[in-house]
Amino acid sequence: MSSKAASLCLLCRGAKGLCGKPVCPVLALWRAVEAVKPPGDLVLEGSSPPSVFVGRIGYPRVRLAPAAPPETGDTSLYDTPERWLELGIGNVLEMRLSLVRGVAEVDVRKPWGLEELQLLAISSKPVDVELKFAKPPKPSVKLDVFAPPMGPAAPAERVKVVGNPKPPHPLEKAFYDTDLKAEEAVVYLYESGVPVSAIQRAFSVGALGTGRLRRLVPTRWSITAVDDALSRRLIEQVKGLKLLDRYLFFERKYADNTFVAVITPGAWSYEWIEAWFPHTTWNPGATVEVEGDWEGYRGRTTYASLGGCYYAARLATAEYMVKEGFQGTAILIREIYEGFFLPIGVWFVRENVRALFRSKPERYDSLREVLDRLGRSTRLPLSVWLEKSALLRRMLGQERLEVWL
Repeated sequence: MSSKAASLCLLCRGAKGLCGKPVCPVLALWRAVEAVKPPGDLVLEGSSPPSVFVGRIGYPRVRLAPAAPPETGDTSLYDTPERWLELGIGNVLEMRLSLVRGVAEVDVRKPWGLEELQLLAISSKPVDVELKFAKPPKPSVKLDVFAPPMGPAAPAERVKVVGNPKPPHPLEKAFYDTDLKAEEAVVYLYESGVPVSAIQRAFSVGALGTGRLRRLVPTRWSITAVDDALSRRLIEQVKGLKLLDRYLFFERKYADNTFVAVITPGAWSYEWIEAWFPHTTWNPGATVEVEGDWEGYRGRTTYASLGGCYYAARLATAEYMVKEGFQGTAILIREIYEGFFLPIGVWFVRENVRALFRSKPERYDSLREVLDRLGRSTRLPLSVWLEKSALLRRMLGQERLEVWL
């Protein structure tokens, strides 16, 4: 943390607005957590957005948890990350933590008999449910680096789907087509306009795939699996496009984060770099921690060290290139600043990078120009990115790189 940022927070303590923000981001997030109030009854009636969580602890026997807030009506926003950026992090957290989970233990290898919950999960509209708990839900909070936050939970004695699930036609078709392989189903749904979050949910509850090979997939795994599968398919399209002939620069600041993208002429390559400032989610220390991973034209053979965020941003990047009709070398950077300290899921990266690429790019004629612009955009100096970026080192070459450091 910079001394200036640290001193401002210490002097302010959430009361004086010294950072210039209308609401203290630290206090706003904690207030949302503290506001979690589980229902006092053993029965909850509400409209599931729809939302079904599949855990990973104890695999292959895991926790399956349909969820609903204690209200009925149009709750679709509660499980549609594509619409959350406009709400602000505090509102998203408050909304998500009102979801109450009814938890049951299931074997991922035996999704049969769960058709009612599968149809609930793939419904295009909220579905009224009745959750009967074995004991009152605890005021717990489920925070995950991959999946969106969730609120109180209790063992489910009974889950009754009261409403009538209405899957969109593509999801219904994929659900009943037991000859369609899971990855092909994922691509088919995406090309049919089904939101990525809905595809991830269907994949997770074992609603896709061939016959008896269908399996429940832990939510955090399904999120990355879908991002990975879709981006790989899109990258194959990107490789057939013309090469970019200029340098593009994008910048986006949102909720104590800065997202930057530099796209340069050349064949498809991709890099994702994160800089976590002190006292943020994954950095309790006193110095900035910078990590990155990348892939060349031929892709990866191992799982990216930065996990789900790498694949979420890669999907958004490939989407942009396909839309604009070119291929290039993409270097994406994210700085995470003081005040951002709760894991809220990789949707945050995917949707911010999508928003980043919806903005108008700055265009430059040379690498030097775009790197000068990068150095003015981030809190860390350009020398850090030149040191940490494998793709920039390859572009500049070791001798030329020394000139910049």
